[in-house]
Amino acid sequence: MRCDGRAFWLVDLDLLWQRPPYSCGTAPALHRTFPDSSHVFGCPASIGRRLHCACVRIVSLLPSATEIVCLLGLEEQLVGVSADSDWPPEVVKRQPVLNTVSIDTSQLTSQEIDTAAGGGHRGASLYHVDSELLRQLRPDLILTQEICEVCAVSRRDVDLATQTLGYTPRVLSLSPVTLDQVLEDVDLVARTAGGVDHSAELVHGLRARLDSVRTRAAELTRPRVFCMEWLDPPYTAGHWVPEMVDLAGGRDELGTPAGPSRRIDWQDVVAYAPEVLVLIPCSLELERVAAEFGLLRELPGWGTLPAVQSGQVYAGNTHLFSRSGPRLVDGVEALARMLQPERFSEPIPSHQALKVSSDGQRLEPYQ
Repeated sequence: MRCDGRAFWLVDLDLLWQRPPYSCGTAPALHRTFPDSSHVFGCPASIGRRLHCACVRIVSLLPSATEIVCLLGLEEQLVGVSADSDWPPEVVKRQPVLNTVSIDTSQLTSQEIDTAAGGGHRGASLYHVDSELLRQLRPDLILTQEICEVCAVSRRDVDLATQTLGYTPRVLSLSPVTLDQVLEDVDLVARTAGGVDHSAELVHGLRARLDSVRTRAAELTRPRVFCMEWLDPPYTAGHWVPEMVDLAGGRDELGTPAGPSRRIDWQDVVAYAPEVLVLIPCSLELERVAAEFGLLRELPGWGTLPAVQSGQVYAGNTHLFSRSGPRLVDGVEALARMLQPERFSEPIPSHQALKVSSDGQRLEPYQ
């Protein structure tokens, strides 16, 4: 999918970076700065202390932020979520939903979604935030993002919705482009919303899991990998995904580490000759990917790809790759199972991956 990315990190920064349309998450290479212990986004220590209490009412308009809030044990402070927040299910199912989406993608093909989300809505937001419901919920803290105006509710949408609240809630935008920055955001949300007491321990646990995969894959021969972030038209992966591939024992030389996804000519993929192909189209569930698999098999040169010939074609649960939250660690572990199955032989949880069938005709559950 394409998006017109406008990213800026500091909450009150007025400058917008105009960027060309990329897929699912474009952000400039901004230097990320974090407040010291006496300030929260430039606010006095007294305000920071006021936020660090159990009375902070949180609205999360970003699925990964919802996951971070729940990881920190702050779900009782959560008073509303975005329509695409679906994890953990037992928490989000009881939350008010604050936004609608202007297009229904359930009946559209990948190509139709790309067209509708790109040129069809140029200059207009795909999301509408219910300002009246927001006013009723009276959040102290709103979590959003500035990476992609197609993939999730953006800061611009939040600014419009908060104009009539009668007060100014704190808005925290999360815009990580690397795994380290994702983990830093866990600590940032903790320090802003009140889960700081145990955030360091949680982040340490996530880093330990990443380090374990890195160590086990360190001496292995690394296959050429192509992570396909959109199917029609094809897109490469960006941001943290090439880093995930590297940790899991592969090398994705078509992706852009810490940079935007990009559209790629299919013949360039054929020339690259990937030994492993991982389908992770942004926001598409595994069932949708399996349904569109036939389109890929019709691409010129499909049967010549080493990944196809060796049966090393997979589909990964998009939420473990496209969302900048703690479950990216699950994604790294799933990738290791795909890229280095002899070293990482332990099964992965169900509904995390599919693999091409022995006859190459379809995708089947992979564990």
